[in-house]
Amino acid sequence: MTDPSIILASGSPRRAELLRMLRIPFEVAEPDVDERPATGESPQAQAERLARDKADVVGRRFPGRWVLAGDTIVVLAGDVLGKPGSREEAVTMLLRLQGRSHRVASGVAVHGPTGHLRSGVEETTVTFRPFTREEAEAYVATGEPMDKAGAYGIQGLGAALVERVEGDFFGVMGFPLILLLRLLREEGLDYRFGAWSQGSERASRVQDGQEATTGREEE
Repeated sequence: MTDPSIILASGSPRRAELLRMLRIPFEVAEPDVDERPATGESPQAQAERLARDKADVVGRRFPGRWVLAGDTIVVLAGDVLGKPGSREEAVTMLLRLQGRSHRVASGVAVHGPTGHLRSGVEETTVTFRPFTREEAEAYVATGEPMDKAGAYGIQGLGAALVERVEGDFFGVMGFPLILLLRLLREEGLDYRFGAWSQGSERASRVQDGQEATTGREEE
């Protein structure tokens, strides 16, 4: 099977890093979507909806391509912690997180070449060790927290703040890989360690362009 033409619907360097780690060739097309939460929407539902919106928007721009999208939301005691707007806000977020556990909801969506859209969400619990304001300020001074939800990067210098991870580590980075590969496999694209194979009858239909279903797949 020839390599599929994959588009990453995200400008996130962390998601790009994960795809490169798996030796998955891709192009980047950043989506333009409204990321405001809907009234009464849970963080899990928001993460999955935004991933679907991003994949759908980019998939419509590039028909016939495989599109991958994700959205990651950090939640502490019911409060959503987005990207900090200033260094002081980043320090404040980190001090809220220190010595406590928080949840990270990572939504993933796959828009297949026929327009079929499939998605899911994974939740991971991250526990930070206790640390001081001085440590938080020193970390913020590196600049790493400023473009990240929750004001930390678990794959970078922020790893020094993490005491424990329960769940998918890669979901905290931006793509829960087991979920992502499962969604691709269900769409007919089976990952084989840097290569692809057709894994099902549905794969043959997708590759032959015989299936053009759209809409949410229910678990």
